[in-house]
Amino acid sequence: MQYDEFIKHVQSYTQADSRETAEKAVVATLETLKERIVGDEASQLAAQLPEPLAKHLRGREGEFGDHFNLEEFYSRVSQKEGVDPSTAAVHVKGVFSVLNAAVTPGEFQDVKANFSKDYDELFAPSGN
Repeated sequence: MQYDEFIKHVQSYTQADSRETAEKAVVATLETLKERIVGDEASQLAAQLPEPLAKHLRGREGEFGDHFNLEEFYSRVSQKEGVDPSTAAVHVKGVFSVLNAAVTPGEFQDVKANFSKDYDELFAPSGN
């Protein structure tokens, strides 16, 4: 999936009012994802994404991910993006939905393996 297509899908899924809003949501989510999962896994995910997205997942190779729950994930995205946590939750779900479509099923399962059960809503099949 190309960068523009990825952003367009996130904008549509989240009903963001602008491309810039969708881009901010993607960056905040990917940067938080990088903090949460094993660095090598983030790098492997990055390898399947266009460079403008991939760069937000690199830099922690060889490091373990930080363990924090889903609410903390939303809170971190909220702070990075400058939106309230409920808006961040919608954005995170949108980004994860598009990630699921953008990478191989095996890679998405590898990413999922880094998360505890409280994150299951991010990996549920989307109706969109």
